[in-house]
Amino acid sequence: MRRARYLCAMIDLYTAATPNGHKVSIALEELNLPYTVHALDLGKLDQKQPNFLAINPNGRIPAIVDRSADNFVVFESGAILIYLAEKTGRFLPHDAKGRSQVLQWLMFQMGGVGPMMGQANVFFRYFPEKIPAAIERYQNESRRLLTVLDTHLANHEYLAGDYSIADMATWPWARIAAWGGISTEGLNHLQRWIDAIAARPAAQRGINVPPRDEAPAGQNDAARIAAAQSILQK
Repeated sequence: MRRARYLCAMIDLYTAATPNGHKVSIALEELNLPYTVHALDLGKLDQKQPNFLAINPNGRIPAIVDRSADNFVVFESGAILIYLAEKTGRFLPHDAKGRSQVLQWLMFQMGGVGPMMGQANVFFRYFPEKIPAAIERYQNESRRLLTVLDTHLANHEYLAGDYSIADMATWPWARIAAWGGISTEGLNHLQRWIDAIAARPAAQRGINVPPRDEAPAGQNDAARIAAAQSILQK
């Protein structure tokens, strides 16, 4: 459990220190919802164990169990964000057009930014064999997607009007572009947006849930790749 104010936590968060995990911890912090953290060690394949597969059959983090709603389970980070927004009535507009705008940018992250940056990270950082064509392909596509964001943010403070779950989903990925060798040089509007969200106290708290541990010394390549693939989804 995170802090004393969470003694009545009604949401169990199964997570790890990854961009996808951070989406949900940021949302929970922004919404001020009490939650209990269950940190999974991806390098040890905790996410593939029967007790977690009973929560998420896909064996990926994050997932939540809402104990205030008859232990309702939600997996897939985008689905969790929508569920929490609808549960609280915040960060997702109620009108059809406003809601659609948020969901469009959320799906842009889920279908594009996350998968492409995730693969860039895997091939640039974790894969034991350096495959230049694969690295270049995913870095270039990630840069293209970040340029789309930059162009849009030239005329918008946030992705879909007001700050929303679309921003919470995209920011944890955009902020670590350099980790995958992806240049953000010249993307000044994107950087302005990254800095603005980084200044939010809830975002600062969310990216520290749970604290990031470095991979154990001597961890074999197979375990590293398995962990990276589980980390770097969507």
